Amino acid sequence: MHRKVLYPIVFLASFSGCASFAPGPAAPVAAPAPGPSAERSEALLQALLALGVDYRYGGNSPVTGFDCSGLVAHVYEEAWGIRLPHSTQAQSEAGVPVSLSELQPGDLVFYDTQKRPYSHVGIYMGNGRFVHAPKSGARVRFESLENLYWSSRFSGARRIEPSI
Repeated sequence: MHRKVLYPIVFLASFSGCASFAPGPAAPVAAPAPGPSAERSEALLQALLALGVDYRYGGNSPVTGFDCSGLVAHVYEEAWGIRLPHSTQAQSEAGVPVSLSELQPGDLVFYDTQKRPYSHVGIYMGNGRFVHAPKSGARVRFESLENLYWSSRFSGARRIEPSI
């Protein structure tokens, strides 16, 4: 199966539950939330493939490990052929700014983790969660935007559109 078709299927399946609900005749049926576009799904799949990779300062590959900006640079390069700098500060100047309420899967989310804005970056995955390479001794993982630690340190978000 072609990779561009398989990735969105795998991504969407990872966020769906196993339970089903059959509403009765009087229950309203909500429309499903729109999923990410096929182009944006490619970046999300690349981020999912990095889950569990060890953190390594200066790291930029799944073989040697990732730091936060190395993870972002790797995902965007693999997904869209976009070369981002391996610097959180420089990545915070790429693309266009977006607010929390405008976040779309694949957007970059930035945090103040070293007493300076834009010192940490992750990739928004949807459903209030992002993927990042947190710190030495940890692995690439999901976090919630609503977690007090992260919500109190939010610096901003940027959108970089795929050019495919």
